[in-house]
Amino acid sequence: MKSNSIIELKSLSKNYAVGTETVKALRDVNLIIEAGEFIAIMGASGSGKSTLLNILGCLDKPTGGEYWLDGTNVNSLKRNQLANIRNTKIGFVFQSYNLLPRTTALENVELPLLYNSGVSNKLRREKAENALEAVGLADRMKHLSNQMSGGQQQRVAIARSLVNDPVIILADEATGNLDTKTSFEIMSLFQELNQNGITIGFVTHEPDIAAFTKRNIVFRDGRLIKDNGVKNISSAQIALEQLKEEENLQEKLELAYAG
Repeated sequence: MKSNSIIELKSLSKNYAVGTETVKALRDVNLIIEAGEFIAIMGASGSGKSTLLNILGCLDKPTGGEYWLDGTNVNSLKRNQLANIRNTKIGFVFQSYNLLPRTTALENVELPLLYNSGVSNKLRREKAENALEAVGLADRMKHLSNQMSGGQQQRVAIARSLVNDPVIILADEATGNLDTKTSFEIMSLFQELNQNGITIGFVTHEPDIAAFTKRNIVFRDGRLIKDNGVKNISSAQIALEQLKEEENLQEKLELAYAG
């Protein structure tokens, strides 16, 4: 592996048997993700991006080729080793948040650390509190997850992904269940985290969301067909401020007409 690379894929392939046929979900994928990148993984449904995410997250194994994660050859790992690397090297953020209901934000964020025997109860609480502060939820730590808005729940999920100090965060359509305003808020948070040195792989089918990342890769029929740096990276914070201005103007117009 290159010294600065977090992820390196070499001629990666993934096949599935469907009845008597073989479906080639990924075909000869070569990819390097370096430390500090913010990369959007794009493609239509069935393009292979979800299969890729499962392999990157050590939730599935490739049929052929090599996968290196932070200097480790993932192909050679056994099930318990894969579980350990998932818990220590990777942070996950999902479209549906995947929080425990009737459980506080703090308890949800602490959860990954419960499986780490090297972390004391005191340190676990401190790390969870720090992660929630990092995502702007210092005043929501004791709130139950089912008492929070969608945007707040996704922030808790992001804090949970950060708590183990992973080498990369993998986000799967993390703005898919959110309205435009909240999506911009979440992307602004991701941009801030990336500016602080966190490497992010972000699956999305929305070009407007991908514009907030630094690099876009596109899949079609299991092949990586495009890999481009984003020349003019959009600021999610500026987009959010513009949206608020438009909403304020709209409210004023509606009041004027109503009057």
